[in-house]
Amino acid sequence: MPVEQQVDFQSEGATLRGVLITPDDHSGKYPVVVMAHGTSATIQMVAIEYARAFAQAGIAALIYDHRSFGRSGGEPRSEINPWVQCRGYVSAIDFALELPQVNPSKLALWGDSYTGGQVMVVSACDARAKVIVAQCPVLGPSAPSSPPSIEAMQQIRSTLQTGNVQGTPDTTTGPLPVVSPSQLAYPSLLAPIQAFRWFLDYGGRPGSGWINEAKRVLPPTPVLYSPFLCAPYVQAKVLFMVAPEDEMVHANYSVAQQAYELIPTEKRWYDIRGGHFGLLYHPGELFNEAIDVQVHYLRAALDA
Repeated sequence: MPVEQQVDFQSEGATLRGVLITPDDHSGKYPVVVMAHGTSATIQMVAIEYARAFAQAGIAALIYDHRSFGRSGGEPRSEINPWVQCRGYVSAIDFALELPQVNPSKLALWGDSYTGGQVMVVSACDARAKVIVAQCPVLGPSAPSSPPSIEAMQQIRSTLQTGNVQGTPDTTTGPLPVVSPSQLAYPSLLAPIQAFRWFLDYGGRPGSGWINEAKRVLPPTPVLYSPFLCAPYVQAKVLFMVAPEDEMVHANYSVAQQAYELIPTEKRWYDIRGGHFGLLYHPGELFNEAIDVQVHYLRAALDA
């Protein structure tokens, strides 16, 4: 039976807290997938069910809340900064590779929505992850006006590693509600009614730790944050699980297709029904479909 253990590690001066789930309590070394949820969501809102399913299939999972969200520390609270969150993934990799239960040569990254783009950035900058799963990835409403280049990638890598990623008032949106039933009455970060329905359903449950307020920061870095620009430099095998009917404007299906074509490594594309949030309803048919595809892909790609 899978074993769940509360864990914490340091990143960007804050304590990130999460759960390590291993297939059992034996002393063997397992493949591991490092996981974080998308925009403002906490791990208890469904991502942990993916982690549990991976552990049931023999793959350990390290899942954590982003800095300033859920159980993790960090001030100011509820601030979404993609560079800081990517650095959180790097810190999680550092932590995971030191765990005695983990096979360091078999590490994967998993991301949903906003973090579906972040795992591409991390993979382009850090070769330690052998596989990434990008679920309904946020890659932008359109492709960048300037195409990917090695010069831009070098700037992105430098920014992730050591750059100044503090926001400014001009590059900060909010604080705003994350979701709202009416954009006319209460504008929110995420506009579609499907987002309102899912966040209220899962975030409103006891123990979720979710707060319906956030700020989005896009710091004025030399090259603006862009998973799309990282696509040609991704170093891991890739599973793209994408919704043709995705209602989130920044998870544009056509843009995902363009980015996917640029990825140079072994890759797989999988269309899934239900829009952006369908596979985040657990228990559910689409969740089961998604986890079945992802488990089979991870086991094969990690030789688990």
